[in-house]
Parts: sequence; C-alpha cells; structure tokens
Amino acid sequence: MFRFVTGYLGFLKSVPTMGWAFDSWLKVWALITKPVILDWMDEIETEVLQWENTTVKIHKYGGLQFDCGHKEIGHIHSNGLLDMLLSRSVKQTLMEEGRIEDHHSFKNTGWTSFYMRTMEDKEYALKLLKLGHERIINAKR
Repeated sequence: MFRFVTGYLGFLKSVPTMGWAFDSWLKVWALITKPVILDWMDEIETEVLQWENTTVKIHKYGGLQFDCGHKEIGHIHSNGLLDMLLSRSVKQTLMEEGRIEDHHSFKNTGWTSFYMRTMEDKEYALKLLKLGHERIINAKR
C-alpha cells in the first residue's frame, strides 16, 4: 500500500509539514495493523544511539532520522520503511542479493529502500544502518 500511496502523493513533500502529517497517519495505521513495527523502531533507535557520534531526530518528511555527526545515516518511516544512502557499488551488490530496492522516489541514485516486515528484517535494517554508519565514520578518517 505504501508504494501505491507514495507514487501518487509524492507531491505532498512540497507542502510544508505535510510529510509529518502523512507519517503520523502511517504511525496510526501501523499501530492498528502491525504495532510491532513501532516496537522495532524503538529498538533500532536504542541500538543506533549507542554507536559513535550518533543522534536521532524527526526526519523532514516524518519518521526517525539517524545521523552520524552532521550526516544522515538513514531514516525509518512509521510504516517500517528504511531509506538510506549507500555507495552505488554497495547498493548494486545488495540489490542483486534481493534484500533492498531502489529508493521509492530517488531512482538511479545511491538511495535505497528496505521494508521491515519480520524480526529478521529488523535485524537486517540494523546491519544496513551499521554499514551506513561505518561509511560515514571511515570517510572522516
């Protein structure tokens, strides 16, 4: 459902605060249909905040954004969709493995999308975020 909605409502990003409103609706939807996603988001936040130089804030289009220093590691929308930037080579490798997808809005870039549906997906999302965190940390050195 999210892919269908974002495909037709992507223009809402240009309306101030509409992304937050839409993500709030996603959070209510998740609470009704699959509340464990919100638990997973809390668990991921707790874990990521233990990593070197990380912070969390509300993403400009809603959801939780994880930063390392002043660079975004990735963000999770309230329906369990993790969006993050990877190098194109890493993205290509992971896409060939079939675990991640091209970003739902920014096609043909380093941006990726990954949907958490199971506990194993939550663990994989953490691995992806760790990969992004390490990319940022190593770029600073």
